[in-house]
Amino acid sequence: MTTAQTDPLVFIVSGPSGSGKSTLVRKLVEVPGMLLSISCTTRPARASEVPGQWYNFLSEEEFRRRIEADEFLEYACVFGHHYYGTPRSELERARAAAKDLVLEIDVQGASQVKRKLPGAVGIFILPPSREELERRLRARGQDSEEEIERRLEGARQEMTAYSQYEYAVVNDDMEDAGRRIQAIAVAARLATGRNRARVEEILASFGGKS
Repeated sequence: MTTAQTDPLVFIVSGPSGSGKSTLVRKLVEVPGMLLSISCTTRPARASEVPGQWYNFLSEEEFRRRIEADEFLEYACVFGHHYYGTPRSELERARAAAKDLVLEIDVQGASQVKRKLPGAVGIFILPPSREELERRLRARGQDSEEEIERRLEGARQEMTAYSQYEYAVVNDDMEDAGRRIQAIAVAARLATGRNRARVEEILASFGGKS
């Protein structure tokens, strides 16, 4: 967990539709000291969605106003339809809560965040195969044949960017993938750079460095 004096550690989770990334994000947020970033979007809320839980729903006019005011850490127009973005204020919210921040964003948004926050930890979620991803998309019963094909092609394009991420998690078993994504969070927090102040404090108690 971060302290009040330390900037939040930012975790970026990306992956194609149907990869299970939203479920794995929930697993990541179960790790103590994590805060889920609330995104903004111009798409209409679904019947099951509560504003402020995963998304805040804005008009396109309001979203564009916030772009002009440089209020987003990242934003993108997805599939040429609706805007999605991460408010910069989410970083301040995490800092005030002394927690680390979890962003569920696409590859384009992840690239923007990485340029601004090079220390962010990228985690890419992959399905075990194209066939399995297609099976999951069809099982949801939400999309037309045309939409399924579009999502499969989008997945192919997204997955070519996996090497830009520090970690790749293949979601072939949800429970196992959940344990792996939580282990990544623990490992990232134990990295020497994140613990330098504490390590130096311990060394000082032994009389300093050798």
